[in-house]
Amino acid sequence: FTNGCFDVMHIGHVSYLKQAAALGDCLVVAINSDQSVRTLGKAPDRPIFPQEQRANMLAALECVDYVVVFNEKTPCKVLEEIRPNVLVKGGTYQINEIVGREIVQAYGGEVLALGETPGVSTTEILARLRGDGPMRFAA
Repeated sequence: FTNGCFDVMHIGHVSYLKQAAALGDCLVVAINSDQSVRTLGKAPDRPIFPQEQRANMLAALECVDYVVVFNEKTPCKVLEEIRPNVLVKGGTYQINEIVGREIVQAYGGEVLALGETPGVSTTEILARLRGDGPMRFAA
């Protein structure tokens, strides 16, 4: 199980989703609804892509088995319902920063921060597209 906005998909997302899928038999990706993204303090124009498009892009990836959209600010309610064996986030997170870790650890599940793709983030990509930086991406 992993979660996030997945608003502007990039290679970092794909890499970490492939890593996540390799940890189990089934990968569930929970995404913040459009309403939920707006509560997270991101730029006023976020999300860039509506939830249906974000969900469809994720569902098209071979490594993703199920996509769930949630309206709350956190995925805690979904975690309590699904009770995944493993909760993962990308490598920009420390274990103690992963929302819902207490829920998963309480029933014996594992919480992991996976690899990171340096120089690639949605925030950086949007800054470049808005003209706040060079339009060059890491190779």
